[in-house]
Amino acid sequence: MNHSSAIGNLLVILLAFPAGAIAQEISWHALGKNGAVAAGHADAVAAGISVLEGGGRAADAAAATILALAVTDYGLFAIGGEVPVLVYDAASKEVKSLSGVGGAPLDPEAIEWFYKNGIPATGSMKAAPVPGAVDLVVTMLNLYGTISFEQAVAPTLQLLDNGNQTWHPQLAVTLRKLVDAEQMTQGNREEKLQAARDRFYVGDVADELEAWYIATDAFLRKPDLAAQRTLVEDPVFTSYRGYTVYKCGPWTQGPVLCQNLRLLEDFDLRAMGHLSADYIHVITEAMKLGYADRDEYYADPRFAEVPMAQLLSDEYTNLRRPLIDLQSASLDRRPGDPLAMRAVRANAVPADESEIIPKQDTTTCVVADRWGNVVAATPSCNMLTNQPGLSGVNTGNRVRSMNTSPDHPNRVQPGKRPRITLTPTLVLKAGAPVMAISVAGGDLQDQTTLNVLLNHIDFGMLPREAVTAPRFHMNHHQDSFNPAPDRNAAFVGRGQLTVNEEISEAVRTTLSDRGHWVETAPSPVGYPVMIFIDPATGLMHAAGDPKAKRHAAALN
Repeated sequence: MNHSSAIGNLLVILLAFPAGAIAQEISWHALGKNGAVAAGHADAVAAGISVLEGGGRAADAAAATILALAVTDYGLFAIGGEVPVLVYDAASKEVKSLSGVGGAPLDPEAIEWFYKNGIPATGSMKAAPVPGAVDLVVTMLNLYGTISFEQAVAPTLQLLDNGNQTWHPQLAVTLRKLVDAEQMTQGNREEKLQAARDRFYVGDVADELEAWYIATDAFLRKPDLAAQRTLVEDPVFTSYRGYTVYKCGPWTQGPVLCQNLRLLEDFDLRAMGHLSADYIHVITEAMKLGYADRDEYYADPRFAEVPMAQLLSDEYTNLRRPLIDLQSASLDRRPGDPLAMRAVRANAVPADESEIIPKQDTTTCVVADRWGNVVAATPSCNMLTNQPGLSGVNTGNRVRSMNTSPDHPNRVQPGKRPRITLTPTLVLKAGAPVMAISVAGGDLQDQTTLNVLLNHIDFGMLPREAVTAPRFHMNHHQDSFNPAPDRNAAFVGRGQLTVNEEISEAVRTTLSDRGHWVETAPSPVGYPVMIFIDPATGLMHAAGDPKAKRHAAALN
């Protein structure tokens, strides 16, 4: 679908909602005081902005955007995928994490199969987790929204009705079944939303899904679907230069951003100069330490003891920070020991990953409304070779983000959430939300978020600059999509550092002289979207990197 059709669809969608503040034409950046959306495809942004214009809250608009992304950004996301979310609720003044992520199969025989045969790493319905997106949307609407599922899904149904893929009419039928369940249920809004959800997870849609799972040799069954719940949890957070940065828990890679910020706060990054050799070097070395801990300790905290408080403590941070050599790149893998409070638990020199692990990217969504509510979400599916059945619902391969190492905290277990790379970000200052960031890019996500966040906090860039400035990332970590039981065999690239081509040759030479294995890449590195809410004026600055095909819109 091209940009002109996106704008046409926007106009059609807007006619279905009451007039409110005026939406601007969708571009890659926008300014407004009455709400903003930044996401993937322009049509998905149109869905969200239309809900804001009609008086919906941030959660309502996020729900509409996420549902639309399952069509517009199909391949990066699907309705059977997963969506971690952070929500700032203006009424309670609290940030909560919503885990729209399904777990591994509940059947112990399925788990036994993984340990005997290995978790498929290159695409298989056997590696499918429980679909989490539909329950996430309903939960978000119920807890933080005001509109019905029917209203939230209306733009998506319009996209499907105008679509030309074979699964479009099939998914439209499925979604209309959920709308019918909501309409036919007597009771309050919560009960109606629950009915829509239940038709997907325990009703006839679940029957269709189970039949497809059986036909494709997947392990999921109706009890897995029925057990799916979007967990509402307290987020992980840390302070950085007067800001409070919130992330989902260690069932994502999100806390690594907090660890990296803690390590970097004592360095005068601004004095080093933006994208100088010193700047790139110290951030890269901090990330190596943070990601070594991620690979060693992060997992679903319902199944593993994750020492999160210790990992973010002053004592541990102060032990780890001196490991950063300002003149030399480390080529070792150096997780620390936060329980015994030792700077280094193990010092290894891993080899680079030998197996090619295919990946399929993710999409993005951030929303702010006129009442002060803010949502950051990172929808994904990583479907690879998986295909939708007659329901039109596709699912991903996220179980491969676990492993079969018997003593590893992220080992596969019945019902356990995989430790995913998906990692939205919310930032508060003086108790009020000022930033929402979402990034696509697998293991690059929090590295790109760190680039973008420092662009704003340390160098004063507004979103349109922050998301388009040259970026860099390192591969000195384990591959989150490689389920190999030997975790050293999953190490991506020892000492590898990739920088955008715009970063000068002099800087690249200095980095190479310090021991980094430097490669260049054209833009983009990672796929960010961002909203900044100016606390002085209330003006919302929204932007998505246009080279990453991100879009934004705002209400005047």
